[in-house]
Order: sequence, then structure tokens, then C-alpha cells
Amino acid sequence: MTDRKRKIVNDPVHGFITIDHPLIFNLISHPYYQRLRRIHQMALAQLVYPGAMHTRFHHSMGAYHLMSCALTELKGKGVVITEDEEVAAKMAILLHDIGHGPYSHALEHTLVEGVSHEEISQLLMEMLNREMNGMLDLTLEIFNGWYHKRFLHQLVSSQLDVDRLDYLSRDSFYTGVSEGVISYDRIIKMLTVRDGELMVEEKGIYSIEKFIVARRLMYWQVYLHKTVLSAENMLVKILKRAKELATGGAELFASPALQYFLYNRVGADEFRNDEECIFQFCLLDDYDIMGAIKVWTQHPDKTLSLLCQWLVNRQLFKITLANEPFDPGKLDILKEKVKERWGLSEAEAGYFVFTDTASLRAYDATDEKINILFKDGSVQDISSIDNALVSHTLARPIKKFYICHPKI
Repeated sequence: MTDRKRKIVNDPVHGFITIDHPLIFNLISHPYYQRLRRIHQMALAQLVYPGAMHTRFHHSMGAYHLMSCALTELKGKGVVITEDEEVAAKMAILLHDIGHGPYSHALEHTLVEGVSHEEISQLLMEMLNREMNGMLDLTLEIFNGWYHKRFLHQLVSSQLDVDRLDYLSRDSFYTGVSEGVISYDRIIKMLTVRDGELMVEEKGIYSIEKFIVARRLMYWQVYLHKTVLSAENMLVKILKRAKELATGGAELFASPALQYFLYNRVGADEFRNDEECIFQFCLLDDYDIMGAIKVWTQHPDKTLSLLCQWLVNRQLFKITLANEPFDPGKLDILKEKVKERWGLSEAEAGYFVFTDTASLRAYDATDEKINILFKDGSVQDISSIDNALVSHTLARPIKKFYICHPKI
């Protein structure tokens, strides 16, 4: 291709990231992609770890860099990867998070019904492909796992993909939680391909174990940290209450994009069949949500204004974790106290006192396995290797129950 644009981006985690193909440059320059600059990668984790202010743009660029490194490594080991395949795989990882909305998981439980960010990513990629005259055909094949070179899809989405390699490294860097530090460069050096499948050389076993342990620690210490859970649940309740008021005809301050999602029922069918829905979604970012929440602190609805005031001023719900479900009687006692203290109805108290669960399986042996290729040519899943740490503890799912309520 002529007119090769070559850009370098300085990243605090990986150093210099090179963009050296016009198609990739055009994709990164697209407004749908640039919007990721306005969406925080870790939502409200910044209320616990003040440094966690990096964006989904940061993360996607980092994952792109690691994809570039992985493809270079595999080509150096004799794996045949054409230039078209390389560009398509890089674009697939760049686009893997394109469907995330602001505070994505809170949004999926409230303003957007029955459609996941993965489905929205797929729809946005198809729209971009039409706009780019089919230049993303191969990218879509790789992204969806339809392409015959399966390892390219595994680099984008599996239990050992470059997405996870980047977000663990990046999130530990920005939070300062050193337990999340992984040897992503060593893991990439240990990657290989056998019969079209992505594998790890035997020498990389301990780096993989460290990666799985780090993922577990980051989940319980950062992503599912109880104060983070408290803040994110408060955001869910705020958006749920705002949607309820909007549905009942109440007037709410909101940007045009947020207004669209508050005052319309938006589900999977709307996303699939109405381009206006996708257009409005791409206008929505963290600024719309937090701008509205700041204004809603003064809203006449007591439930909405209290929740917004507390979130804005970091007066977060008390949260208690347990290994067993909570006694419903405890919930009722707390609800009565909250109703009395703030003069709330039974229905309103449900926004302030509630239970839920948090669960994690650090390694899922039933999912896309992490296979180890031994020197003798044999292949084993990481969890079935004798004396491997993974088989004893990390493949078991852990579920925690929690109860949230205001500090009374």
C-alpha cells in the first residue's frame, strides 16, 4: 500500500507502540474508536485506587501492541502468517472492546436490556466493515473464531489472550497493586502453535501459573474489592431509579444521548434493527453519566438525590461479605432502620438495602484451555499437569455473598 502512515505512541506500560499500517491508523482515528478515550477502563475503582484513571483506549492500544509482539514471535518460530492475517488480527484486538459503554456493567443492568457489550461490539464491527467497504471481513472471521487458523482467534479471545495480558499488567500498574504484575513478555516468548492451536512451551509453565494466580488476586483485591462493589452497585441503583422516574414521565436532566436511553426501551432488537440506537450509544460516555449524576444530587426525588449525593461525595454503602447467603430477617431489620432514618417507602428502601453475589473462577478447565506443549511432543492442559498449582486451587469457582446498606 502506498502512503504508509507510521506513528508511535508512548505508553507508560509497554513503552513505544508503533502504528504502521494505513488501515489500522484509519480505524484508530474513527470517532467510534476515539470515544474509548472517554470511557474509564476500571469504572469506579478509582474511588479505592485513585490512580486507576486509565481508559479503554489505553487498554485497547496496549492489547494491540502485545498482539503485534505475539505475531512477530510466532512468525520467528516459522508459523505462517500473511500480512493480511496480521493486519486483520491486529484490528480484531483493537476492536474487542468497541462495544463497551460508560461504566459498562452498570449500564448493561439498567439502561440497556438484554444485550451485552460483546453483541454491541459485533454490531459496531459490522457497521464499520460496511463503512470501510468490506476491509474488516477477515477481522470479523478471526474475531468470531470462524477462520481456519484458530490460534489467531485464541490470541484475541481465550483464557490466555493478549486482552488479559494487557489488562492485568495495566491495571496493576495504575492501581499500584503489585500482586497483578505478570511476565507478559516472557509468556509471549513462550507462545507457539501446534496443529493450528495456540500453546505454551513447557518452559513457560511457571509464568502461566503466575498469570492465573495474578488474575485471581486482582479480581478479589481490585475488580471485586468490596468498596468497588459498593460504588458500582450504587451506580446501578442510581441508573435504575432514573430509568424508573423517566418511564413514569418525570423530567430528568440528561444529555441527548443519555435522554435517549432513559426515555426509550432499548434492548437487543433495537440495537440490531435501529441504526439510531447504535448512533446514540456511540455518543454516550462517562461524561454523560457523571454530568447527570452531579445534577441529580439536587433532584426532588429523595431516593435519586440521596444516592447521587452519596456517590459524588464518596459516602458509600457499607458492604459485608460472607460465604453463605444472608438471613432474610437481617435484610428486613436493615430496611426498617433505613425507612425510619430517611422516611422512605418499602419500595424505595429496596434501593438502599439489598444482597447479591460475586463469583470468580480463575481458570476454567471447561473453557478454551491453556495447553502446554512438552519437549517430547505431548500436550497437556495446565490444570491436568502433576503438581501444578492450578489443578489444586485455582480451577475451583469461588462465590461470595454480600449485603449492601447505608451506614446507619
